[in-house]
Amino acid sequence: MSMKLLPPALNPALNPALAPALAAALAGALTLAAAPAAYSAPTPDPRISTAFSLPGAKVYPEGIAADARSRAVYVGSYADGAVYRARPGRSEAEVFLPAGTDGRRTANGLRVDARGRLWVTDSTTGVSVYDTATRTRLAHFEVAGDAPRFVNDLTITPDGTAYLTDSIRGVLYRVTPAQLAAGSGPLTEAHDLSPALRPRPAGAFSLNGITSDRSGRYLLTVDMVAGDLYRVDPRSGAVRRVTLTGADLKAGDGLDLSPDGTLRVAHNTTNTLSRWQLTPDGTRARLLHTITDPSLQIPTTLAHTGGRTLVVRSQFDNGGPLSPGGPGTPTTFTIASVRGL
Repeated sequence: MSMKLLPPALNPALNPALAPALAAALAGALTLAAAPAAYSAPTPDPRISTAFSLPGAKVYPEGIAADARSRAVYVGSYADGAVYRARPGRSEAEVFLPAGTDGRRTANGLRVDARGRLWVTDSTTGVSVYDTATRTRLAHFEVAGDAPRFVNDLTITPDGTAYLTDSIRGVLYRVTPAQLAAGSGPLTEAHDLSPALRPRPAGAFSLNGITSDRSGRYLLTVDMVAGDLYRVDPRSGAVRRVTLTGADLKAGDGLDLSPDGTLRVAHNTTNTLSRWQLTPDGTRARLLHTITDPSLQIPTTLAHTGGRTLVVRSQFDNGGPLSPGGPGTPTTFTIASVRGL
């Protein structure tokens, strides 16, 4: 989830018509929890180390995706839409797609599909798909109209269909393999979760991270403000709130679901990671473990790969989305490697 200075198309100062909805949306996001104090030296938790760094002084990373075939890891910048690639064994990522590529203003949700194509969302418009070998854009889909939207995260089911969350509208968009083959078109609404969500102010943020089980039977998406997890049947559209035991998912951001039913969650403003065990049908989840540490630096998304969990250290509170124009000064932007989650 992203909470930064808004890009021009969604900046109320430059587009006054959007000001009321966006103000409400940001208010909802920022009341997840009080933003922690400015980051100081990490605590010496042996479970948390640095996997690699990102070049740039104001990256403010948001999304992460691991390519199972090449073992490369991709990270998106919410500040300017740049995408970085970390090759195996490298201590610093390289710029894969420069800032502003194809007009992109943000890069929040990232996924690599089974064919090695990189999907990148832009919260202001929609999603683009890239060939990771040539860096060529293969497809692009945009939300129609000019009403407020916040295209956030995405997941890809085994049949190649992508589902994306909209944090303002409370809906899931869908891109089918046939649409992907066509190469462009409107980002179409697949499921409206608004009736199932707990009451919230008009325009406030709700849905954030999304993931899917390995068989494609269900999708899981988190309402970061209410702390609820929702199960969506992609075929029927049936929506139900998952029964959580042990805690809630307030400030829940990125989700990662392993084939064995282990769900890992990044809770951004509380600097927390949690691990849950889902029932086989995805209707219940039991809390197994949490890690809370300021060295996570406002974790937004995560990817469990190679026996470790890679976590985006966004530093949104250091002069970024949680404190635009504030006194915080970011340190080097890095991706954490967490063991034991």
